[in-house]
This record gives sequence, C-alpha cells and structure tokens, in this order.
Amino acid sequence: MQIVKNIIDLKNTLKSSKKEEKKIGLVPTMGSLHEGHLSLIKAAFKSCNEVWVTIFINPTQFNDPKDFESYPKDFENDIKKINSISCNINVFIPESVNEIYQDNTNIDEFELGFINTVLEGISRPGHFDGVATIINKLFEIFRPQVVFFGEKDFQQTLVIRTLIDGFFPNIILVVCPTVRNKNGLALSSRNKLLSANSYKQCGIIFDCLLFAKENYLKIDYPDLLRKIKSKIEKTNDFNLEYFEIRDEITLEHFGKSNDKGRFRGFICVKVEGVRLIDNLLF
Repeated sequence: MQIVKNIIDLKNTLKSSKKEEKKIGLVPTMGSLHEGHLSLIKAAFKSCNEVWVTIFINPTQFNDPKDFESYPKDFENDIKKINSISCNINVFIPESVNEIYQDNTNIDEFELGFINTVLEGISRPGHFDGVATIINKLFEIFRPQVVFFGEKDFQQTLVIRTLIDGFFPNIILVVCPTVRNKNGLALSSRNKLLSANSYKQCGIIFDCLLFAKENYLKIDYPDLLRKIKSKIEKTNDFNLEYFEIRDEITLEHFGKSNDKGRFRGFICVKVEGVRLIDNLLF
C-alpha cells in the first residue's frame, strides 16, 4: 500500500502507471469508511490493475459549516479497512485543504442543468457544484480509466455522469448497489452521528420506500405522500424533508404523461438533525 499526501508525489507515482498502461480505478471518498465504501473498493480491485482510494473531506460541497466540522473522521481506521481488502490498494490523503485548493476554495461553476435544481439541489444549494469541483480536480490528477460511486447517492451519480460526458469521455462510471444494514438503513458515514435508539428505528426510511414502490401506481401521489409523512413522523426527532418519485435519467416528476420510464423514489429524513437520504428503483 502506498499512502500519498501531496500532489507532486502523487503525480510522480502515477507516471510509471501511465507508462505501463495500467487500468487505474479511482474510488473518491470523504473517509469514515463503512461497508458501502468497501464494496466500491472491492469492485475496483476486481476489475482494475491499480486502485486508488482518495480520502478528503471536501469543504466546497458543504453549505453548512457545522456539517463540515462535525463530519466523522477516522483516518487510521480507514487505512486498516482498506488494507484488510488488499495491501496493494493505494491511498491519497491530502495533507491539507490547501493541497487541493491552493488557498482558493472557490467553487467552480458547471452546467449541470435540471438535475441541479431538484431534490438535494434545492435542499443544499451549491452542493453539487462543490462535488463537481472536487471530482473534476481528482479526474484531472488521476486520469483514471474507471471510477466507482454508490447508488445511495444516485443524484450525485447523475452529476458525475454529466461531468464525464462533458469533459472526460474516456472514463467509465460504475455505480455500485446500495449497501444496507439488517433493518434496511442505507449505510452512511453520517449514521455515526445518530443515537443508538434512533439508529435502531431508521429502518422506517427503507420501509417507506418499499411501501411506495408497492403502492405508487395504486394510490394518488398526495395521499401516498401523506401516508409516508405519517409513518416517518410517528417517531420523535424524525422529520420528512422530502419524498418524490422521479425519472431516474432526467429527474422529471413521475406523472401520467411520462409513466413509461424507469422511476425512483427519493427520500430525505432528518433524524436528530442529521439528514439521511435514500432512493429505490420503482
């Protein structure tokens, strides 16, 4: 395992890989790794000659400074988890924000279109431009052949797809299935911020997605939304921020005029002030 902390050393390391025409797989993360992240790393390790995991808590994708400050960090444990998969997986952990942004943490603007104006785009203005900013920088540095992202952040994968289509047409995007705990809660680094009691009850989020999948063609949307809101908010400190059904390619609303596409239910629930998002193909 190589652990690199600055871009100069990283580029020098990557030169030999490029000369040998290795198939480089990239797994960008913000650390605090869980089984969901590890599934991405395992997928990369199976299909690529060389795998790089990046661990960097990117400030430009946080529109709430408190959220940035409270984001879980456990770099030492992250390295152990990666090493448990293979000692041949490499890690890039920038030693500071300046290593990436060079004293200029401005967000680059990207033409992300409609996908930046709905769901998380409304709830977290500027978030996806921040995501695109850091991913664009990492793609420029690594020039990987394949990149791996999780289905849990499905809207984010659409942003990455837009970035690839516009600037990096030779990169292959692999979207890996959501990994869940026993009660269906999608694994997330933010789950660590929940109390034990709330964590146990978070299975209701996935239950609501399953309920919606079973009933979205049987129950009118306003009634379906009311039922889901009622199910969620029966639990103290659980608040439904949104539930929507949208086309999984365009993110247009589901409706009678376009009910022949592939649709997903998207949900965001605030639990003790922690935003938990999930989605499910309907």
